[in-house]
Amino acid sequence: MERGPKLMIAGTVILVAAVGIRVGLIYKANHEEGPTRPEPAASRTMTGDDYVYLRKLHPDSMKDMKDYVGMTLWVSAGDQMDYYRDTGKHVDYSKPVGVLPGATELKVTEVFEEVAPKSGRAVYRIPAGSKHVLVGFTLPKSSDPAAKYAVSVGNETAGTFDLIPDEIFFYDDPHVLYKDWGTEMWQHIDKHEAVLGMSENQAMMSLGEVITPHGDKAGDRTVDFDNDGKPVSIEFEKGKAVKISKE
Repeated sequence: MERGPKLMIAGTVILVAAVGIRVGLIYKANHEEGPTRPEPAASRTMTGDDYVYLRKLHPDSMKDMKDYVGMTLWVSAGDQMDYYRDTGKHVDYSKPVGVLPGATELKVTEVFEEVAPKSGRAVYRIPAGSKHVLVGFTLPKSSDPAAKYAVSVGNETAGTFDLIPDEIFFYDDPHVLYKDWGTEMWQHIDKHEAVLGMSENQAMMSLGEVITPHGDKAGDRTVDFDNDGKPVSIEFEKGKAVKISKE
């Protein structure tokens, strides 16, 4: 009977650590591109979301990354990661398809390395290194489930790997992890809609994590969401969205 509480405590510790890592990951991108994502754990009351256990795999080699082939993943770093057409273990960094929305389901088909440009949008979030490590995937729930894409998940420099899929993906379906959000709320999130009554966490899952907050108290402030270039401003009171404005 003690295993459940131990897992919840461990999950909380891992979540706090992951928040810090992710903030560092997107610091450069956010400061060059405008919107910022602050430390969400600051000045807020803990909720049930904070006790969700998020698995981590801690890959540190290409051998570890090869184990991802065949896995199903879901995007946790919503609207932060550019993805590209995979033309046979090759991508054109100058032609991103777009950014991966939160909770998007991916089916991993391959893992490969590619020399990335030394500057520009492609290396805002993951430094170029000697080579990028990319995960190739399909989008099973898209209109073209056979199309192949790829996204950078880290780099290699002189045989040393810096890999961050733990900070980009969920290894378990977030619809199950956050089942308490309810079916109706998840329908809005999967459509990437903002609706009254949603929490900041739900809004970030729906609209992405590139945000500009106006105030330090999460759940009682206004937050501007970049929303992949389609800005949405949401006013939160007592943890719920009470006003939504779109540009």
